[in-house]
Amino acid sequence: MEVLVPIDGSECSFRALDFAIDFARQFEASLHVVHITDAETDATDDILERARERLREDGIAGEPEISTDVDLSFRPADRVGEDILELVAERGYDHVVMGHHGSGTVDRVILGSAAHTVVEEEVVPVTIVP
Repeated sequence: MEVLVPIDGSECSFRALDFAIDFARQFEASLHVVHITDAETDATDDILERARERLREDGIAGEPEISTDVDLSFRPADRVGEDILELVAERGYDHVVMGHHGSGTVDRVILGSAAHTVVEEEVVPVTIVP
């Protein structure tokens, strides 16, 4: 089983990574960690290093990767959700584990939600970690 774990640097995305590490062990799955951004910055490097440390601590093989999308200027959460779905389709992931900030209705209308976008498509099973 191939499991995709998108991270954005938030605590809920790292809770999702911790959940995915346990999930991978239980189901003998491979983890693929990705950070989707419009530009690589020092913050990006910090997010990837934090993910590397978590994977190393738990003895999980793999290197977190960056996926750059320059079209993240309007409704970025929806666009990130679409990028996640594109990765699933291109690479054949079997499951997605991702965090959700728990934004309210107003935030969802204005910003959208990457998790909501991925779940709505019903392409693969998705586990949402608050």
